[in-house]
Amino acid sequence: MESSKFFQGYGKVGDHLEDQPSFPRPPNRKPLVATISVLAILFLTLSVGATLGALIHSSNSGPPESPSTPSTANTGLDASIRTVCNVTRFPASCYSSISPLTTSLQNPNDPESILKLSLRASHNELSKLSSSLRTLASTSNAAAITDCKDHIDDALSRLNDSLLAMNVSPGDKALTDAKISDIQTWISAAVTDQETCLDGLEETESAAQGEMKQKMQRSREYTSNSLAIVANIRILLQRFNMSLH
Repeated sequence: MESSKFFQGYGKVGDHLEDQPSFPRPPNRKPLVATISVLAILFLTLSVGATLGALIHSSNSGPPESPSTPSTANTGLDASIRTVCNVTRFPASCYSSISPLTTSLQNPNDPESILKLSLRASHNELSKLSSSLRTLASTSNAAAITDCKDHIDDALSRLNDSLLAMNVSPGDKALTDAKISDIQTWISAAVTDQETCLDGLEETESAAQGEMKQKMQRSREYTSNSLAIVANIRILLQRFNMSLH
């Protein structure tokens, strides 16, 4: 075979070296390899840079914030207040007056604690009304204004008695049958005081009559709410699976 003869002849280097045909030298591949290597390194560098850039952007921007949702505790407190306020004539004003005071609420599922906050809201609103009447009485000669202020101050005293009755030492009974009866009587008197004040203002032609009636509307609603809560406190305790302490 010719290929066998070729390799046999190629093995005799010393005899026929000059007689061998000259073959073209294989092309030098080093420049091509170098070019491919450079391109590969460049591609790898660009890929790493793009990846790092994406990671940095993701880190800076952060995940989109999920909408805030009320905690379970806040949801339970909200439901408790609404349950209590639903026994009143003015549930919306009841809820709005109690909600800002809940930071001091020890037990959100205790109607007695919510009643106490309602009384505080009523007392605070009547204090504002008394201050307005004091200022008005100093600039007006209308006897009805002074008389109205006296009734509001008496209503404040009744609400203060109610709050004091609910301030007890740890372990003592916050509400008893006797206390419920007393508080209900005191709040009823506070409601009557405000009605008497309003009746006196309506009999005058004072320019402040409209302003005072508007300010008194909120205090009347708050006091009415407190009266409704204490009147239904036993039913509310049953709804919360509780009993008088």
